[in-house]
Amino acid sequence: MIRNKKPLSVNVVTLGCSKNLVDSENLMARLTKGGFDVKADDPEDTDIVIINTCGFIHDAREESIDTILEYAALKSQGRIKKLLVMGCLSQRYPKELKTEIPEADGMFGVEQQSDILTFLGSSCHDQVIPSRFVTTGHYAYLKIAEGCDRHCSFCAIPMIRGKHKSRKEDDILNEFAFLTGSGVKEILLISQDLSYYGYDLYRESRLASLLEKMAKSRDDIWIRLHYAYPSRFPEDILPLIRENSNICRYLDIPFQHISDPILKSMRRGINKKETLELIDKIRSEVPGIALRTSLMVGYPGESEAMFRELVRFVEETRFNRLGVFTYSQEENTEAAKLMDDVPAGIKQERMDIIMGIQEKISEDLNRQMTGKDIRVLIDRREGEYLVGRTEFDSPEVDNEVLIRKPWDESWIGSFVKARAEDSGPYELYAGIVS
Repeated sequence: MIRNKKPLSVNVVTLGCSKNLVDSENLMARLTKGGFDVKADDPEDTDIVIINTCGFIHDAREESIDTILEYAALKSQGRIKKLLVMGCLSQRYPKELKTEIPEADGMFGVEQQSDILTFLGSSCHDQVIPSRFVTTGHYAYLKIAEGCDRHCSFCAIPMIRGKHKSRKEDDILNEFAFLTGSGVKEILLISQDLSYYGYDLYRESRLASLLEKMAKSRDDIWIRLHYAYPSRFPEDILPLIRENSNICRYLDIPFQHISDPILKSMRRGINKKETLELIDKIRSEVPGIALRTSLMVGYPGESEAMFRELVRFVEETRFNRLGVFTYSQEENTEAAKLMDDVPAGIKQERMDIIMGIQEKISEDLNRQMTGKDIRVLIDRREGEYLVGRTEFDSPEVDNEVLIRKPWDESWIGSFVKARAEDSGPYELYAGIVS
């Protein structure tokens, strides 16, 4: 009697951003089609581990290297058979990683998924998009473009990911249909630069066209926009956000700074006056929209006066959601030619000041929500609460809603109507509205 051979198990470990996660999920779908037993959360006792790394900034690189070393140790102990490294870090530093971590059986760049399949002896090399191995449950990220043409002075992404490459609209819509047809309740549109979508393929912005077709095809889900670049911002999307209830009144638009000398040195393609006008335009066109931004402190040449200008910008603009990063010098970028003249301690202090201001703003905005009815997408159970989000909050990075009992655990992955009863800096406490 011939016994069927047990398929090899593969665990894909994803580090870094949501764009990396999409790459991992596409690879996992191809591995599954190739006959592998794919796991997304089983770190040990797996035949093969593939680490999808981040190489964007210093801290992310350190986390990637530490993770590779952790699994290299497991391989040395015989607890895994093969260790592969893929993604941004191995794209950027392939020779260095091969030399420093010889335990890794293979190093692969960001566009070498087929090479990984060949290395593993898979008979299936076909792309299986629109199929995806969705690891996030009832929400999913949908990448509409790869790479970036912006060349900000501090950013290594164009060197790692290459030029901006929009996906064809039909391919995106097919994947959208697959994801929503599989039960996904929230689609998060992502790329390094949503604002540039379509220019390379169609010689014009096509984000509004894409968004309109998605909104018309399904009215029972949320569509959320991430990473819209402020320069050449596609203002024709604003009426769509305002008029379609299934497009979240939410926009992630990283401004990075507000001081004109810093913006010019960063090569952001927008100045302070244009930034403030854009914010006013967005808020007037879409009343009640939640704006999320990212800011950088400690960029070369950032004086105390420039930082205070940034502080006033945060205080006066009152962003709904905000993240702050300290400047990290990246080799071979334009900013690396500048003197990194802001001490690490000052960078940290400035970041803490901005986040302290934002915490008070967030607490005040949340307090204004109490007593209001809100639509909540339930993500998970946590102790005595069901935890979810409003349309103003993206998963993992934004505020949450804690639903008090009574509730039903079957509501996870569904929309519920709740009433905000109390608040904290980054959370609302709510009860179900019957």
